[in-house]
Amino acid sequence: MTDNRASSDAAATTQAEVTEEIQQIAKAYEGGRDGGPTDGVETQPRLDYPPYRSSVLRHPTKDLHHADPEGIELWSPVFGQADVDPLEADLTIQRRGEPVGERMVVTGRVLDGEGRPVRHQLVEIWQANAGGRYIHKRDQHPAAIDPNFTGVGRCLTDGDGGYRFTTIKPGPYPWKNHRNAWRPAHIHFSLFGREFTQRMVTQMYFPGDPLFALDPIFQAVVDPAARARLVATYDHDVTQHEWCTGYRWDIVLTGSHRTLMEEEVEA
Repeated sequence: MTDNRASSDAAATTQAEVTEEIQQIAKAYEGGRDGGPTDGVETQPRLDYPPYRSSVLRHPTKDLHHADPEGIELWSPVFGQADVDPLEADLTIQRRGEPVGERMVVTGRVLDGEGRPVRHQLVEIWQANAGGRYIHKRDQHPAAIDPNFTGVGRCLTDGDGGYRFTTIKPGPYPWKNHRNAWRPAHIHFSLFGREFTQRMVTQMYFPGDPLFALDPIFQAVVDPAARARLVATYDHDVTQHEWCTGYRWDIVLTGSHRTLMEEEVEA
């Protein structure tokens, strides 16, 4: 779980106050100020986004410590196809019983900036259960823990860059950014590059979520077009008769249409 649910002094702030802050930042961006379109499209989440309260303390303010990449690779994990079982991509069969919730398939492709498939890429996901609860000691949301759902899975992309997970649609959940703050339903995605140090993390959302406009993490991506690239598409061709719904979401690693990664915000 990467969302920070730790309480803060700002937890008493109302949604209306946070929404007003979000709208003022969006208005400034649309007006070409504060890194707005006249200065170029802003394609990454803001590191210091005041409506996202903990980002004030969590974003880097000093130079990063530069590690020797070759030295790290001597002791970092190495993944190969033999290490990832295809069944790990099905989050609904990890325990003895059926998880509660809407069964769904999430599929897509991992592409580079030229539209070429990124083959044999390790893709990991983690998410809340249908009630919006993670299996994590810091998650104190009073929703029930589903004993048949761990919320974690992984797979390798195929020769066409494709990935596919069978899982349960996660529920929204409260977090203590401000009073009555709720996160839109989402799935965390992690991708490893050629080395362990190239890990990238992002979030996939679901279309039509009413919490989008209220959520300061989602809104920390201030450019509307860039933000829209974090939202999956419902695909009825992926949906299976009397079995599951289907969503499609491609991940683009580079170029002007690349998928936004959250490592800078979550660091």
